[in-house]
Amino acid sequence: MSGTYIVTGAAGFIGSNFAKLALEKTDARIIALDKLTYAGNLANLAEISGNPAFEFVKGDITDGNLVRKLIKEWAPSAVINFAAESHVDRSIDSPVSFLQTNVTGTFTLLEAAREYFSSGAAPSDFRFLQVSTDEVYGSLGASGYFTETTPYSPNSPYSASKASADHFAGAYFATYGLPVLITNCSNNYGPFQFPEKLIPLMILKALEGEALPIYGDGSNIRDWLYVEDHCSGILEVIKAGVPGEKYNLGGNCEKSNIEIVNALCEVLEELKPASGNPAMTGKGISRYLDLKSFVKDRPGHDHRYAIDASRVKNDLGWCPVHKFSQGLRKTVAWYLDNLDWCRDISSGKYRMERLGLKGDED
Repeated sequence: MSGTYIVTGAAGFIGSNFAKLALEKTDARIIALDKLTYAGNLANLAEISGNPAFEFVKGDITDGNLVRKLIKEWAPSAVINFAAESHVDRSIDSPVSFLQTNVTGTFTLLEAAREYFSSGAAPSDFRFLQVSTDEVYGSLGASGYFTETTPYSPNSPYSASKASADHFAGAYFATYGLPVLITNCSNNYGPFQFPEKLIPLMILKALEGEALPIYGDGSNIRDWLYVEDHCSGILEVIKAGVPGEKYNLGGNCEKSNIEIVNALCEVLEELKPASGNPAMTGKGISRYLDLKSFVKDRPGHDHRYAIDASRVKNDLGWCPVHKFSQGLRKTVAWYLDNLDWCRDISSGKYRMERLGLKGDED
């Protein structure tokens, strides 16, 4: 895989991991576009900032002039859209930003890509890849899996905005012939994830000896995918995916929230025992497990997600290589080794407080 990739949202969690993997595994030049909101951080890209095949541009994907200028200047072989507001709780508090970035931003990118592709300037193998989520499918019962043909049934402002973006992307293939690919992934975890998400939030709260808030009874289930595995799947889809197709990227790893928290506490006890953590001993707490606290459930909280990733395995030969225990241990170790990064990105407005309670304060 070669050429130039314009990667939006490249300073965020998944985007930054993708940029690094793409530079390592391909000959592509990476043009990273990011608005640098609270979840986008140049520190996430520090280790590749000096790479001659990498260039960073600060900007908003809703800025049509900027997007068209970048595409015209770099004549990319792929536009890969990671840029998104992505936290469900934030979408409950402030849905408008999700509409602007996830819907209007994706539309702006599609329009610029359409102009580029229809002008004849694009290479014959040009692709537009819309990175999406399994949350667009809604909630599963106790059995069954999401497939690429599962009807969309979003239940949060976040998932509704991503569903809309996916439909726009699909429509640009059907209407204009733009070579669009869509990937729908399960819950990612790994290095550089902003600490509003479950796994890093629990790690950092545990290290501070704070309560570990678990929604409802902790029985909500997600399919977990290590971020590097997700990024390798995207590389395969860019390389060999069929335009107009959707590909589900899942970890084949269903875990309830309470299982996740329990597993995190076990890894923390191994790597940084509570008995040697002053934040714990100072409060007279001997185990991280004793920090668990059950709180009121999130409004519209889907109960179970699970992905059938057989299409991408059968058609493209991709499957995740990290077992959950391995990926979780690597993730916890990374956060322990990068507490300065955690402190720096949490030094703004976000203080690891609960979000998603607007209009539900009783």
